[in-house]
Amino acid sequence: MEFWDIYDENKQKTGRTMKRNDWCLKDGEYHLTVLGVIARPDKTFLITKRVMTKAWAPGWWEVSGGAAMAGEESEEAVKREIKEETGLDVNGFLGGYLFSYKRENPGEGDNYFVDIYRYVGDFDEKDLNLQEEETAGYMFATHEQIKEFANEGIFLHYDSIKQAFEF
Repeated sequence: MEFWDIYDENKQKTGRTMKRNDWCLKDGEYHLTVLGVIARPDKTFLITKRVMTKAWAPGWWEVSGGAAMAGEESEEAVKREIKEETGLDVNGFLGGYLFSYKRENPGEGDNYFVDIYRYVGDFDEKDLNLQEEETAGYMFATHEQIKEFANEGIFLHYDSIKQAFEF
């Protein structure tokens, strides 16, 4: 069973945990999620398409990400998620933490912080090993293409992370 750390409104661990997707958080309590924007030197970005079996936003485009597990630091979590979902090891890439934002869903028990990272490295298709349970494809997209997907309503989190696509 997977557990997540519970954080306070100042993004400090409380010492308590919750079961994954248990949605038991009170107002003022949060869990931590991460998103990793992966770019190549030519300023194209690796984006993946969600499998159609996903309960939420099937078929939409996104960047790698997920929840930090209990005891895991933010950057460990984003590197793990990127590796699991794309097969890429970004340890030798340039970049790192960019910014965070907070989402509050009063009464739903699902409040969270999102830490955004961007890594830039020279890689191509042969370096990818997509997680088939999560992804139904990928593309190397320009910021303009990503913006178009967002305008069509098929790119996750764009309004919250769009500055991560700017060089």
